[in-house]
Amino acid sequence: MKNEKNLEIFAAEIRLAVLKVLLHCGYGHLGGSMSIVELMSVLYGKHLQYRPEEPKWDQRDMVVLSKGHAGPAWYAALALSGYFQIENLYALNQNGTHFPSHPSRLLTPRVDMSTGSLGQGVSVSAGIALGMKKRKQYNRYVYCICGDGELNEGQCWEAFSFIAHYKLNHCIVVIDENKRQLDGYTKDVMNPFDLQKKMEAFGFYTLRVDGKSVDAIDHAISAVKKIQDQAVCIILDTVKGQGLPYFEQLIDNHSVKFNTAEKREKIIEEIKKLKQYLKEKNEDVHDC
Repeated sequence: MKNEKNLEIFAAEIRLAVLKVLLHCGYGHLGGSMSIVELMSVLYGKHLQYRPEEPKWDQRDMVVLSKGHAGPAWYAALALSGYFQIENLYALNQNGTHFPSHPSRLLTPRVDMSTGSLGQGVSVSAGIALGMKKRKQYNRYVYCICGDGELNEGQCWEAFSFIAHYKLNHCIVVIDENKRQLDGYTKDVMNPFDLQKKMEAFGFYTLRVDGKSVDAIDHAISAVKKIQDQAVCIILDTVKGQGLPYFEQLIDNHSVKFNTAEKREKIIEEIKKLKQYLKEKNEDVHDC
């Protein structure tokens, strides 16, 4: 496990790296990447057991990014945690890259599950957690990160039933409730209603917290780790494009093309703000 980092600063570093890489590429999945930045900061800055020098360490905690389109945020967290040089991220989505749009366990160090086809990551996480339980690996966790739009997939709810039935409390389900999906607002596409009540009805001990607050996320993870005989879930109240006011309001912020002067101006403006924030905190800005 890494030495604990200042989580606010780490989140700013992750957000900055993602923006610089997406600007370089000219397009990318900005909205859903931004809404899990704080989560990635808390996981890799404090809670996860991992060894960058030994990616397949058999005692590592595992992460399944079921909402695979948020790969850029994960890659940035991994790079900043020492798994590879941050400059490598400029190869995002390029031919022959080790950093495809959606994560691949065959290409990227520390990616334990290839994702992108929504819904499947929850099932895989259930299997991983059951395997850990049968092996009595009670010091390990699997974090399943899924999106609220992803929960349109019935496979998620079958897997939730399985996790709850077998009381797989070491499978920490994290739902990024940013309230938007590819085709619009979740309430308009397929109303999820109250996700906390739904997860509780499925047998989960469920907390709903401010997904913009690293402290709230940190406390929630610590709290669910104390639950011993029940499935657990954390719902993050987030905003798609989180932390970037212009992009939070942008209608098509799922995957953004920086093909207008306005969009390029706005992302450059946010990059400058983050650089200034880190400079004021006396942090070196990783020049990816």
